[in-house]
This record gives sequence, C-alpha cells and structure tokens, in this order.
Amino acid sequence: MSILVERLKKEHVAIVDVLNKIKEKGVGSKEGRDILRSARTALLAHLKLEDDQLYPAMKKEAETNVALKSTLGAFARDMETISKEALSFIDKYAAGGSGLEFAKDFGRLYIDLSQRIRKEESSLYPEYDKLHR
Repeated sequence: MSILVERLKKEHVAIVDVLNKIKEKGVGSKEGRDILRSARTALLAHLKLEDDQLYPAMKKEAETNVALKSTLGAFARDMETISKEALSFIDKYAAGGSGLEFAKDFGRLYIDLSQRIRKEESSLYPEYDKLHR
C-alpha cells in the first residue's frame, strides 16, 4: 500500500471517529459544536490532499485508460454531492440544534460518508496503488 493511501485511510478513520463523537455529544453542547467545526477543517484538509496528490496522478493515467476515466468521473460527481452535503450540514448545525431534524440529517450524512469511504477504499485507492507500485 502506498504511503498516500495509508495516510488517506488513517484520515478516514479519524473522520468517522469525529462523526461518532458528534453523534455522542450532540450539537446542543459547546463540545459537540467545537467537534463539528473541527470536522469541517479535517474534511477540507482530506479533500485537498486527494485533490493535490491522488487525483492528478490518476487523471494522467485516465488519459489513456477509458475505464479509469469513467471511474474518476463517477467519483468526482459523487464527491461533489457529498462534499456539499457535509459542508451544508456543518454550517447548519455549527451554532447548535437538536431533535429529530438533526438526527435525520446526521444519519443521512453518516451513511453517505461511510459509503463513500468504502467505495474509495475498495475501488479508487487500489487503482492508485496499481499506478504506484
């Protein structure tokens, strides 16, 4: 496994841990809101790392690999949607909130991010590693 993929996987674990802490603390508490704001920073840093180091190498390879080009296109569209959803959630609840609406929004975000992480780790990252053996 490449150093980059190893780092990205560790960041995934940290992102899921932060989400679990938010769920545990809730956004009704100051601690929960602080954790939520830190989640924004961590998520943006993770996306930047992927944009700066993962995708450029894969896009270069995709110039001659039609299957990889299709895969990257699907991942890009999916990530755009999930990124907007995650940042909107954070912005919405950074000042607080509780109850059913928070639980529903949080559940949807948690599922979407968990699915995205599984897809990246089972499909995208192995493709990157094939290029960097």
